[in-house]
Amino acid sequence: MRIGPVTARNRFFQVPHCNGMGYVRPRAHAAMRGIKAEGGWAVVSTEEVEIHPSSDIAPFIEGRLWDDADIAPLALMTEAVHRHGALAAIELAHGGLNAGNLYSREPSLAPMHLCSPSNYFPAQARAMGRADIRALRHWHRQAALRARRAGFDIVYVYAAHGLSLAMQFLLHRFNRRTDEYGGSLVNRTRLLRELIEDTHEAVGDRCAVAVRFAVDELMGEHGLTAAGEGREVLSLLAELPDLWDVNVSDWSNDSRTSRFAAEGYQEEFVRFVKTVTTKPVVGVGRFTSPDTMVDQIRRGVLDLIGAARPSIADPFLPRKIERGESEDIRECIGCNVCVTGDYTMTPIRCTQNPTMGEEWRRGWHPERVPARSTDDAFLVVGAGPAGLECARILAQRGHAVHLVDAQRELGGRVTRESRLPGLAAWARVRDYRLGQLAKLREVTLVPDSPVSVEDVLGFGAPRVVLATGALWRRDGVGRQHFEPIPGFERAGIFTPDDLMAGRLPAGPVLVFDDDHYYLGAVLAEQLRRAGLEVTLVTPAERVSAWTVNTLEQPLIQRRILELEIPVMTHHDVLGFDGEEVELLCTLTERRSRLAAASIVSVTMRLPNDALARALESTPWREAGILEVTSIGDCLVPSTIAAAVYAGHRYAREFDRRAEEDLVPFRRERTALDGE
Repeated sequence: MRIGPVTARNRFFQVPHCNGMGYVRPRAHAAMRGIKAEGGWAVVSTEEVEIHPSSDIAPFIEGRLWDDADIAPLALMTEAVHRHGALAAIELAHGGLNAGNLYSREPSLAPMHLCSPSNYFPAQARAMGRADIRALRHWHRQAALRARRAGFDIVYVYAAHGLSLAMQFLLHRFNRRTDEYGGSLVNRTRLLRELIEDTHEAVGDRCAVAVRFAVDELMGEHGLTAAGEGREVLSLLAELPDLWDVNVSDWSNDSRTSRFAAEGYQEEFVRFVKTVTTKPVVGVGRFTSPDTMVDQIRRGVLDLIGAARPSIADPFLPRKIERGESEDIRECIGCNVCVTGDYTMTPIRCTQNPTMGEEWRRGWHPERVPARSTDDAFLVVGAGPAGLECARILAQRGHAVHLVDAQRELGGRVTRESRLPGLAAWARVRDYRLGQLAKLREVTLVPDSPVSVEDVLGFGAPRVVLATGALWRRDGVGRQHFEPIPGFERAGIFTPDDLMAGRLPAGPVLVFDDDHYYLGAVLAEQLRRAGLEVTLVTPAERVSAWTVNTLEQPLIQRRILELEIPVMTHHDVLGFDGEEVELLCTLTERRSRLAAASIVSVTMRLPNDALARALESTPWREAGILEVTSIGDCLVPSTIAAAVYAGHRYAREFDRRAEEDLVPFRRERTALDGE
């Protein structure tokens, strides 16, 4: 596919995405992008890259290209990408209203005097004058020139997600200027046009110029729409860039979780684009099915298949399709654990791909594992996410593995949770691993077989791995309570495990969510759809508070309200007498009572470590066992992503343990002047 002066070797395009590494961890960032190029992505892009100190979005860790000193770290990425024959793209960005400049302490810039709509920071952005606009164009041009020197092949002008000045000037709610940059749509489009033309003039002889543009904000008449100004903007600028990268805004709409959007969900908004431009078009939609990808191309919806999350879940997706190995693709489950890396300012992670973010610091490759260094056989007890991944990697290394589970149906918590409303795609964590294990003759699967101490001792495997999971507490102990809640020993107390096993409570039901991730709200939805009267109570300030990090908290709360489930935030449960619950407002300390026949306690889990504790008092070394190790939730309950990572890490590194006082991975350190 020809894109201006460069050619993409295929139609797979890794669009810009955040990763929590950026300018702070450039070697890790370069290695991660390089793996994707090796995996067959024809174009591999950065995240948004700040072009000037006034575009500082600290504390978030993105890319930076403020001056010439920032060229070398970014060149690490282009070198890694070019090594595998792919094109490197950079997304230049000035955040405008979105740039709080907390590090640089520069005044924020905007089309008008405005407050940022994305946070509550008590500061404002100042209205840009014509001199400021000329300065912005200069900064963008200089950044483009530096990008070319760093080796980039495609340079983006960013006008999407509401996160850039170029888009903010387009939006009538942010731009009520009366000069040539405001008023009519032609005027509001002027800055974006100038940035495209400036970039072409600066680097267009060697670099393609791409525009990332949100055609619809899903706000109706209050924002851009694909049937209105979104289409008009694209028509006005149709032939200016070398490529259009189109999506919907804001980020939470563009990267919706599988709970709230199906594969290819953006098609209805972007299908018009190729009717108004002759330039190549790339779009996204959490594409995981090769059939869907081909269909998008053949029907003329897109020219290139864009991906962020699918490229994270499987960096080798294009290669696997090329080799006819589609069944080996690790399909994205749409959980947005990858997004949490950006929001927590830590290296990116992935539920499906535990090597994501570990390419440089641990030297992990998503498709290659070291050959075995011993002939040891393994007994892995528990076929949940940790046990499945552990067995997969051990077998790939060449070890004989017996994977035993007490349940007839394998998958552990993944199997149970994937049956809850909206979480069906999460079963892919189980299905991918079972599919891979079926191809490995080194693995023996033994379902429906509870394991005792005597079984372990008599089995004869030199190494035993316990991945027996965890169970939800019934007594209310969690973040808010360090002792059992009075009355939680009564009948009428249910746990998530009860509900997932098909044991439903009698109504009215109170769901006490002291976990603050997705499960409390999902269970409330399940109960409401079963026809029960439900109230959701949480000590947090909002429903499923931690899901702000997965971009779905507003969607979750909206779903709860649409289901007419009463919500009591800032409330704690003090006791239960079988008929009423005593509540406490954590802000006012006022007490109240609420009728309830049942309570679902979603607080915390306890490791299912009975087998591990029993083995501790057993002389298992006398049975020829070299090692007994607990991994995943039965060691410390956490996310499914953490369980998969734990299984992967043990299997890859059990024979390469670092010395106790050494950090087990490489770090990137800040160099002192003069070093």
